[in-house]
Amino acid sequence: MKNKWSVFILTSLCVLLLATFLTGCSGTVGETQVQVGQQPEGFWVSGTGEVTVTPNLATISLGIQSTEKNVADTQMKAADGMSKLMQALKDSRIDTKDIQTGYFSIDQRTRWNDYDQTNTITGYTVTNTVTVKVRDINNVGNIIDTAVKAGGDLIRINSLNFSVEEPSKYYQEAREKAIANARDKAEQYARLLGATLGKPTYVVEGTQSSNVYGNYYGGNYSIPAPSVVYSLAESTSISPGENKITLNVTVSYELIK
Repeated sequence: MKNKWSVFILTSLCVLLLATFLTGCSGTVGETQVQVGQQPEGFWVSGTGEVTVTPNLATISLGIQSTEKNVADTQMKAADGMSKLMQALKDSRIDTKDIQTGYFSIDQRTRWNDYDQTNTITGYTVTNTVTVKVRDINNVGNIIDTAVKAGGDLIRINSLNFSVEEPSKYYQEAREKAIANARDKAEQYARLLGATLGKPTYVVEGTQSSNVYGNYYGGNYSIPAPSVVYSLAESTSISPGENKITLNVTVSYELIK
């Protein structure tokens, strides 16, 4: 009798486990479903569009840095130098909206003493920099000269970037050229294969490979700064040059035999 009950209980457990398994595989509402997507089909080609760009905006990072034995003297000297620099920028017809404070700090300067293992305060350094947008490219050299004259030994010029203020129109032109280039390739392949090129079914725009790179201000792509040549006899020589924007696309076309 005991054996019969054991068989009955074992059989019931097996039926219960089987029912649970079948229920889990039935895909009832509310359960996570896995769907397999289809890879877009077609005849794949790549295209490249290139546009030459002439910079129309220069961004200069410059400022004043002073070092004295106490904070008050250091800050006063830096404030005086920055006042002269700002006035020089305004005299150069730089709009106030195109001048923005980029960095300000007061740092303590110390000297390590190996004998008693202590730091001795030797002075303080105040750094105050601004970012200046110059919309007249031909005036960049003169503005640098004016800033150097106004700031004297305290002047610091950190960087110079040439940029395109509205790059979207150039990318639109590059995109049109890239699509045309891709279609030319596709039509040639279709002829070689004895087929007819159908409509495009898929397009991917690749990473925009360009000489217009680096930091940007307000969405304006920065172009590498040219060399700045200083001369005691002549004004600073600046040459923005030209750069190229390159855009890549991959397009899938139907191929009709």
